[in-house]
Amino acid sequence: MMLEVNHQYGVIVIKPLLKRIDASVATEFKSDFIELVNKGDEKIVINLSEVDFIDSSGLGVLVLVLRRLGPEGKIKLCKVNDSVRSIFELTRLNEVFDIHKTVEGAVEGLLAS
Repeated sequence: MMLEVNHQYGVIVIKPLLKRIDASVATEFKSDFIELVNKGDEKIVINLSEVDFIDSSGLGVLVLVLRRLGPEGKIKLCKVNDSVRSIFELTRLNEVFDIHKTVEGAVEGLLAS
């Protein structure tokens, strides 16, 4: 599994253990995420602290997971470095995903919503 998974206050915190999330890992990355979503978790924080690069394949997985969660599901991102943040800004996905500086801030944001 390419993901480290923890639970905090009823929120699942997922940390991809990859430097690059691109087409070469997208299929496995997607199946790992879908497996978690199918378990019923609706509030997810994704800690991107290890990720230095994400391409459209990786972004597509995140959007797919958000759609798969349905209207009750929520995803917050955290610990996004400047180069990855710029990809979210270029694609305007920063308007779809809330980005927080810390895991705690993202968890609190989910619990408040």
